[in-house]
Formats: sequence, C-alpha cells, structure tokens
Amino acid sequence: MWYWLFKFIFMGPLLTLLGRPKVEGLEHIPADGPAILASNHLAVADSFYLPLVVHRRITFLAKQEYFTGTGLKGRAIAWFYTVAGQVPIDRSDADAAQAALDTAERILGAGKLLGMYPEGTRSPDGRLYKGKTGLARLALESGVPVIPVAMIGTDTVNPPGSKMWKFGRVTVRFGKPMDFSRFDGLAGNRFIERAVIDEVMYELMELSGQEYVDIYAASLKEGATPLPQSQNPSSSRLPDSAAG
Repeated sequence: MWYWLFKFIFMGPLLTLLGRPKVEGLEHIPADGPAILASNHLAVADSFYLPLVVHRRITFLAKQEYFTGTGLKGRAIAWFYTVAGQVPIDRSDADAAQAALDTAERILGAGKLLGMYPEGTRSPDGRLYKGKTGLARLALESGVPVIPVAMIGTDTVNPPGSKMWKFGRVTVRFGKPMDFSRFDGLAGNRFIERAVIDEVMYELMELSGQEYVDIYAASLKEGATPLPQSQNPSSSRLPDSAAG
C-alpha cells in the first residue's frame, strides 16, 4: 500500500512537477511476468523516476547500508526503502554476492519486475561505465528477458553530491527486450557472461547517447586512471568476476 501512496500521492506529483518525465518505449514492459530492467545510473532520482513511469511495481536490490542506520533518521530511511520496494543486499564478498543473486532469482521467480544497475554504482561524471556480470548470470540462470532502460536528465533534476533538487526534463527510454536463450546452459562461463553484459551495455549506450568508458565506475571513484578514449562495449571480452 505504501508503495502506491508514495507513487501517486506523496512523491509522484512532486517528481512529475520537477522532472516533467517523458516516456519512450513503454510498450516493451510486459503486462505480467518477470523481467529484468537494466538501467544506466546517473542519480539517486533514477530509482524514483523509473517506478514512477512504469505501471507495474518494480523491486530494486539496494545496498545493505540503507537499512542498517541507527537513530530516528536511520530507522526512517530503512522504513522508506522497505516500503518503496527495495530489498537489502550485502555486497561485501563473493558469498554475499551469490546471496544477492539468490534473492534476485526469488523475486523473478515470483513473476516480478526487478530493477538493476549493471554499472554497480552511479556514474561519477555522466558517462556510461563497464557493466558487472552479475546481471548477466542472473539473466542466464533465470531465462527472463532483459529490458534496457536509459535514464536521461535525472542528474540535472537531482545533481550528484547535492541535496537540492532542480527543475528539468527527465526522459525514460525503454529498449526492446533482450533474449539470451541462445546461451542456455552457459551460466557461470565468465566469457559468455562478459559477452552478455557487454551486449546490454551497448544497448544502453545506444539508448542513452552516453560516452562509454571501459572501466568500472567504482574503480574510477577509488582513484583509478580512466582510459584515454571511449571504447565500444561490444569489442571488450575480458574475464570478470561473476558477482555484479
């Protein structure tokens, strides 16, 4: 109940006023049944505008820290993320990553829409970064379609690092569902998983118009030097951990 109250009464009208969201390709969202919504990630607002424009409820995997705060503020944040349809996951090690994938499989097994950010974190500079293969493994193991989603303009309405929200124009662009059934039985093969996630990132690059950078966004945030120029994700087939 709280999910729909926030969407239609408490937050939805204000988000609509601020971002004047434009939606393209909404017909690609199935009326029922499971699917993975794979989105680029520009701002916290992505997790608000994507559910705002989709008629069905979306469940996101959220980092555990959102649910473990102390004091009145921490409890309020945990409550909000819970009623907003987000599920806590621990990303601290490989065992935790597998547990997160198991949780995601249960959500899809219940016929729900699952929202995921294959970059693993928000873009530090508006460019599109290398995707982590956890989403690929989940798609291969579950057999559900992957629907690429380009969020455009959310970083204008909700500038990263700022607590202030501004007026702008948000576009949410859905691509055609991606079917990876040709790789049935190959989940766990890191080269196949890298090929799958690179294909997803290529679609996101095409939909969003972002420049692609072939390193992980988290590595850049930790001080790694970015590549001197962008690279088409379909040309990268490097080994990668299965944990996204």
